[in-house]
Amino acid sequence: MMASVLRVGGAGVTLSMLAAPAAEAATAIDGAGLSLYWGLPFIGILLSIALFPLLAPSFWHHHYGKIAVVWALAFLVPFAVRDGAGAAAHAVLEVALHEYLPFTILLLSLFTIAGGVRIVGNLHGSPSLNTGILAVGAVLASWMGTTGAAMLLIRPLIRANDNRRHNTHVVIFFIFLVGNIGGALTPLGDPPLFLGFLQGVRFFWTMEALFAPTLLISAILLALFYVIDRYFYVKEGITRDPTPDTNVRLHGGINILLLAGVVGAVLLSGSWQPDVSIDVWGVEIALQNLVRDVILLALAGLSLLLTRRETRAGNGFDWEPIVEVAKLFAGIFVTIVPVIAILRAGAEGSLHDIIALATNAQGGPRDEMYFWLAGLLSGFLDNAPTYLVFFNMAGGDAKALMGPLASTLLAISMGAVYMGALTYIGNAPNFMVKAIAQQAGVRMPSFFGYMAWSVPVLLPIFALVTWLWLL
Repeated sequence: MMASVLRVGGAGVTLSMLAAPAAEAATAIDGAGLSLYWGLPFIGILLSIALFPLLAPSFWHHHYGKIAVVWALAFLVPFAVRDGAGAAAHAVLEVALHEYLPFTILLLSLFTIAGGVRIVGNLHGSPSLNTGILAVGAVLASWMGTTGAAMLLIRPLIRANDNRRHNTHVVIFFIFLVGNIGGALTPLGDPPLFLGFLQGVRFFWTMEALFAPTLLISAILLALFYVIDRYFYVKEGITRDPTPDTNVRLHGGINILLLAGVVGAVLLSGSWQPDVSIDVWGVEIALQNLVRDVILLALAGLSLLLTRRETRAGNGFDWEPIVEVAKLFAGIFVTIVPVIAILRAGAEGSLHDIIALATNAQGGPRDEMYFWLAGLLSGFLDNAPTYLVFFNMAGGDAKALMGPLASTLLAISMGAVYMGALTYIGNAPNFMVKAIAQQAGVRMPSFFGYMAWSVPVLLPIFALVTWLWLL
């Protein structure tokens, strides 16, 4: 059956004067005809995200939106000169409707709903309790997002250990498990996996494929954490937590139901295929995706209406983190367009050397190289666009990547999610957790001080994962 298409355009409906002729003027970008210079804006915005918060934090805080616009224009203006304003407008519209808006709406809904759940009361930070909180957080991360789980549990965990002299390691392992590795089992858990879902990867594919390695890594890290925490706990001779005892309670419980609604909305868009789409100036939006995004926005609105202001205030909730994500990823999704086109060109594109590095003698993918290349770039840049780059480098066909190339998709998914824990800048929750911990008086290490923990702890585990699943 041919898909039904509803067209948006013409008299009375205007997106912009520039976008109106986009469908007629736009042509597919020929990646084989693009040099590496077209990737400079993408590299520039990722390096800006990585370095400005460290080198010029005040300047970055006030101007990150403008910086994102500059890098986006650095691609769009030359592209418009080369291929026409209509083609440039169509490229922006396509990436906005297919990837940027669904991605941002999901993060917004998870951020808003998770920010309405607050755990109050005093816990005592023994090694067994701390290990339990990390384990619970790792499980929650796949269902409420790494950011949501981290924001829910980091403050209670810090309060539980406010009488500990040595508590830095508690936060570091929290970043490892709750901020990154625990989010590997569903597209809700970590942004890279949701991008894969938008590209056609089944919702439960990640759970089926990544369950065993995620369980192994989590078990090793939890056991190692318990040993380290037990050592410091005994060394300190802990007697009693000075914080007064109060009952542990959950505020904003209605948001748990709303989180279940988020899961249902995403599952709906993956299982309901009405074969109807809306055409917006040459860009088709599937009806199920539009319905999903409307439901997610409605659930976020309900969370705001049904959650007491005091609950959000107690969580330190504000909109700045999601505003920053929205502005920066607008620039990222625009500047990544030529990079994806070059990768899709394969051996005929300008990145043929990297493709050759990840290709075996028979012309197939070297899964271990996909894992380490995608992972190391995720650790030092940003894991969501890095996932998208390597997804397209492997062909960009979700059906093939879940079929004969399933081990390659496994490698890309594991690398993007797991190795986001290598640095503070690898995943959004990392810096947020660091800032909250420092504000609470925890002595967090510097950028390279954090890596003095992450490299010796995580890299041997990732080498084991490579040996067990990718060789």
